[in-house]
Amino acid sequence: MAVTVQLQNRAFELQSFHDFAWLDSMGEIIAVFDQQDSGNISFGIKQEDGQKTFVKYAGAETVNYQGDVKEAIFRLQQAMTVYEDLMHPSLVKLVTHFATKDGYAAVFEWFDGENLHPHWSFPPPAKYTDPDSPYYQYRQLSIEQRLSALDVIFSFHAAVEQRGYVAVDFYDGSIMYDFKLRSTRVCDIDLYRKGPFINTMGRMWGSSRFMSPEEFEKGAVIDGITNVFNMGAAAFALLGGELDRSLAKWEAGPELYEVALKAVEPERQRRYSSVAEFNMAWKQRR
Repeated sequence: MAVTVQLQNRAFELQSFHDFAWLDSMGEIIAVFDQQDSGNISFGIKQEDGQKTFVKYAGAETVNYQGDVKEAIFRLQQAMTVYEDLMHPSLVKLVTHFATKDGYAAVFEWFDGENLHPHWSFPPPAKYTDPDSPYYQYRQLSIEQRLSALDVIFSFHAAVEQRGYVAVDFYDGSIMYDFKLRSTRVCDIDLYRKGPFINTMGRMWGSSRFMSPEEFEKGAVIDGITNVFNMGAAAFALLGGELDRSLAKWEAGPELYEVALKAVEPERQRRYSSVAEFNMAWKQRR
């Protein structure tokens, strides 16, 4: 049974009580994100000078997390190296991170955008049909505006590849969009790791809408070719029919359609050989 925790003027739910005294001193809590299933709970904080930060914390028993809290703490600690290694203008900026008495906290600069997969606020089908849904609003943008956002995503992942990393658990919940400034950021790269590596899980972390066949296959290689699939899936999610990868659902013309379709080939050897090659082909067809 969930318990309600009251902190400043915000109430949220956990599986059991947790001491957040350390957070209370950081500023005014303006938002709480307590529904994630990752083992993290996050807070929007406004400081006295008006600056905002986003605080991600592991250590509390969140309502939708079924795993070991110690594992959630370890994953968040490990992720700090990832954010530092992959620092990029298109990635949310890590400010600091530290241990608390009962967990671990990561502090990021606040990005005033909307998450394109706010599952708990707009679960399907509302995500696709509710005019208040960020994803619905995003799909009303012009093709050129959406292509510009994808350029940011593809360029960032080319840099990820160049630095020897492989994206894990990338999906539209990892994309934030500022509708006022027309600006895109990638967030939540906690599970990105050095690659290539072998899939030891079977079904890996992620959304099935974005995942390649090898991300379901124990013993398969996970590498840049896997991420080529992820990038193609992102193109279909933001410009096409998601898992309906027909030309009829595609909005950005036949040339880019062919690039995206090659990227999501089930057979690895038929895809582009790297994110860099995919990105170059995409730019040439733009």
